[in-house]
Amino acid sequence: MRKFAGMISLTNLSYYLGSRALYENASMHIKPGQKIGLIGLNGTGKSTLLRLIMGEYQLDGGTISKAGDVTIGFLNQDLLSYQTDDSILSVAMQAFERQNHLQKRIDGLLHEMEVNYRDELIDKLARAQDEFAALDGYTIQSKAEEILEGLGFSTNDLDKPLRLFSGGWRMRVMLAKLLLQKPSLLMLDEPTNHLDLPSIVWVEKYILNYEGAVIVVSHDREFLDNVVDSIVEVSGAKLNYYAGNYSYYLEEKALRNEIQQGAYENQQAKIRQTERFIERFKAKATKAKQAQSRVKMLEKMDRVDAVIDENARVNFRFNFSTQPGRHILHLDEVTKNYGEKKILTHTTARLERGDHVALIGANGRGKSTLLRIIAGTEPTTKGERRLGHNVSFSFYAQHQLESLNVEDNMLEELKSANPTKSESELRTVLGCFLFSGDDVFKKIKVLSGGEKSRVALAKVLLSQANFLLLDEPTNHLDMQSVNILIQALDQYEGTFVVVSHDRYFVSQIANKIWYIEDEQIKEYPGTYDEYEWWLEERKSNPVETTASSPQPNVNGKLAEASKPADKNGQNRSNGSANGKSIANDEERKEWQRALKKATQQAEDFEQQIARLEKQKKQLETEMAEPKVVADGKLFQSKTADYKRVGTELDSFQEQWEDVMLEAEKLEKKLG
Repeated sequence: MRKFAGMISLTNLSYYLGSRALYENASMHIKPGQKIGLIGLNGTGKSTLLRLIMGEYQLDGGTISKAGDVTIGFLNQDLLSYQTDDSILSVAMQAFERQNHLQKRIDGLLHEMEVNYRDELIDKLARAQDEFAALDGYTIQSKAEEILEGLGFSTNDLDKPLRLFSGGWRMRVMLAKLLLQKPSLLMLDEPTNHLDLPSIVWVEKYILNYEGAVIVVSHDREFLDNVVDSIVEVSGAKLNYYAGNYSYYLEEKALRNEIQQGAYENQQAKIRQTERFIERFKAKATKAKQAQSRVKMLEKMDRVDAVIDENARVNFRFNFSTQPGRHILHLDEVTKNYGEKKILTHTTARLERGDHVALIGANGRGKSTLLRIIAGTEPTTKGERRLGHNVSFSFYAQHQLESLNVEDNMLEELKSANPTKSESELRTVLGCFLFSGDDVFKKIKVLSGGEKSRVALAKVLLSQANFLLLDEPTNHLDMQSVNILIQALDQYEGTFVVVSHDRYFVSQIANKIWYIEDEQIKEYPGTYDEYEWWLEERKSNPVETTASSPQPNVNGKLAEASKPADKNGQNRSNGSANGKSIANDEERKEWQRALKKATQQAEDFEQQIARLEKQKKQLETEMAEPKVVADGKLFQSKTADYKRVGTELDSFQEQWEDVMLEAEKLEKKLG
């Protein structure tokens, strides 16, 4: 794969949806071999950006420049609907376009030679075979099989028609095809939505060793931490670059937000001071010009935005209709078969009040089947499922979307789950799941699949059930919504079982881990992080490990220094009987000298303030440069300089304000 000096550049990119700017003068550069995590709230335009890079959408402004021989592979949600009678192995091997062409040519030449043997045909065959060998044509099938099996397909699946597989499995075949093509830029839109944990781990290792560049849109924090070396955040119609993985992004963004908020507050303080100056002196003939110049200064000021807190916090109040007994669920000697396919065999499990269980493992082991057995919607082949005393449950799964009343709007649908909640409370919950304003009055029937999923999830959380069953609840949720769900489940005092492949989510919500192994439900009595440690230990010591081992200072203030002194050296106050100053010529001269000195000091302070503001703005620009962000020591040095300049600026602004107040008093005395 040839390397490219500056593979793809997006410069001053602009793209609008009606009057709304998804992107406005946004820029980024994609370098060879770079692994980029593209993140942002739902609706900010991440998938749109990938389609702009592909050339599927027309830019409203700016340019996208690509090196001449760049190839791009794009895994997107549209591929879910692709169907064919070809086997999944054949579909994956479509990646080898030239090799497939050569294979057909070789087969054709061999057939022709059987009936018309000529030296010319021998030469053509030799050239075709040489090129085929040079392109590793004899290994393409084994490469395709290796990738398909890495993505979770069994050997017996490879010859089955693609049309027999569900959308998620078809998406895996298309991912395999892209990986086999080895484009110089691989763009993956939410790949982990359709992968189980073993397949996610396999893809992580593959991407880490991938020679080309990768852009991945994902809400899976651990996946991003494990595979990317940089983060690009879509926010405010811009593309913000961070030179590290997702954990680095969180720390760096917090620091940038602190700097931005400090800059915002300092600027607001200066604006207030300037507005006070304008208000005081706009009617004074001697100061009108200065006041007007400050009006113009405010008009031209490049305003710093306040930091928007994207870490929404919620406080769900869960009201149980009834308090359950200690025992929530009994599964006794449960067996479940689908024909000859065995899922569970004579397995037993217990749930007690307060258990927060994550049910994990590879697809095809029966996780969703087990959830349905627990819910009572899937009959067992043998054995018994019993709910405990006063247990009431609510079940969230993709097929549950069909139970939504399509003629209801969102508010009505949530109200049906919990009639005790006010409209304001229901709006708050919907807002947490990215529905705001008049969106809450949309009918269920006009919502997309992802939007219906969020409504159904909100409905489950609002139910008065004391036992929740959640099947892949984080699909279709952005990171903010996942965080909200984590908070909600953390505040939930009932019992729940969650099926999820999102390792960060599972690590935050579970106090027990269930997995299906050897057709049995097995339990690890601890958190996911502890389970992972135990799993590694078990691999290393399979016999010994068991599930139970679990700026300069300015002297003085003019307000005091400029007060005239009496013979004894004490500061004099000036009495008045009618509100006007009574003073002799000597005092007036002292006041005039003090006013002149105050005015001169104010001008000196203004020069220092202007200098420091310029220096501060320069530091802000430098700190946003990728090369500075990438150099930890240099960034720390710039941060220290930024804080020092800020302290000096605060000091001069405070002294300027004191001087201006003293000057105002002196002007009043002089009449």
